[in-house]
Amino acid sequence: MLLDGIRVVSFCHFLQGPAAAQYLADMGADVVKVEPVDGAYERRWSGANVYVDGISGFYLCANRNKRSIGIDLKSADGREVARRLIASADVVMENFRPGVFARLGFSEEALREINPALIYASASGFGSTGPMAQKPGQDLLAQARSGLVSVTGTPEGGPTPVGAAIVDQHGGALLAMGILGAIIRRMREGLGTRVEGSLLNAGIDLQGEALVNFFAGNLSREVLSRESNLATWFHAAPYGVYPAKDGQVIVSLCDPADLAVALDDAALRDAASLDRFRDRDEYARRLRAATKRFTRSELAERFDRHNVWWAPLHYYDDLLSDPQLQHAQVFRRITVRGHPMVLVNHPNRYDGGVPELRVLALEIGEHTRELMAELGYGRDEIERLVASQAVAASELAEANLKAS
Repeated sequence: MLLDGIRVVSFCHFLQGPAAAQYLADMGADVVKVEPVDGAYERRWSGANVYVDGISGFYLCANRNKRSIGIDLKSADGREVARRLIASADVVMENFRPGVFARLGFSEEALREINPALIYASASGFGSTGPMAQKPGQDLLAQARSGLVSVTGTPEGGPTPVGAAIVDQHGGALLAMGILGAIIRRMREGLGTRVEGSLLNAGIDLQGEALVNFFAGNLSREVLSRESNLATWFHAAPYGVYPAKDGQVIVSLCDPADLAVALDDAALRDAASLDRFRDRDEYARRLRAATKRFTRSELAERFDRHNVWWAPLHYYDDLLSDPQLQHAQVFRRITVRGHPMVLVNHPNRYDGGVPELRVLALEIGEHTRELMAELGYGRDEIERLVASQAVAASELAEANLKAS
């Protein structure tokens, strides 16, 4: 595996940090998830109130291939366990609000005394310094402050947040990318690195093309208006969603002459002289009138024949039957405690293969005893710390998990 032999100790919760750690875990890193003794927040909350036999869907989406240890970081014994873990690590990750980890005794300086070549990665809402540093950070808040909400939505509904936690997920990917760069630097130079990511920066990064066009063009916010149903404010028509007799299709970039021929439409042929950016609403109106005369399958045949870039508009319940997604093994069917469910696989393929599902810690501290033994604790000392609740441990529950 790509990161075999790399240990990552993750003090992360919610989504941005756990997602970053999961990317590394999927690539083979030994990721240790440090949880409070009563469990990480994401075990107790889930979107749409989805739980699989008591296991949160929110937890399951970003915590595979990690070993779990429960530690009370407010107890002296618990902090000592954490320090030993940190001493054994190549990477430490945390996404507490800035300053919280330091107040627990784990400032960057303190960590480097334990492990001088450590890679210290932190994620936050708005960065560790600056006027917003202590504000609560969350995906929706970052979407709003980064301007993303202002450029989505419809003319009727106005600005609308994106319907998934894309800033959290992208922030996780960016943090993992930074950690990988730091690992290469450490291998080459023997130096540790401070890697810092934030939701706000991730939200801005998502919009690089749009923002460069906006500022380079010295434009004003009026250009961002949602008068058109096109997908972005900066693309020329037909870039958007169009009706069919039995649903909707997406039309992206194409030669307008090809599109007019594909649909055999006089109004589109006459529109060839339009400036498809300045007159984008008029062009889109004509195209909507043309596409709604056909079914999606009829449009597919015509568009494919004439090299029109298009896609069907899929809903979530269409995805499992999509032939390309099936071929690419994008989803993984597993059984959790006898209940079937679907996970989203790691997005990359390595030598043609999908990273395996090695472990999914269903219980808090499934690997506490195993990890503490690796750190040099004897059996009696481990049980004393479990009894004092400095650490939390449960029996391994791997019998409750299998991949279909």
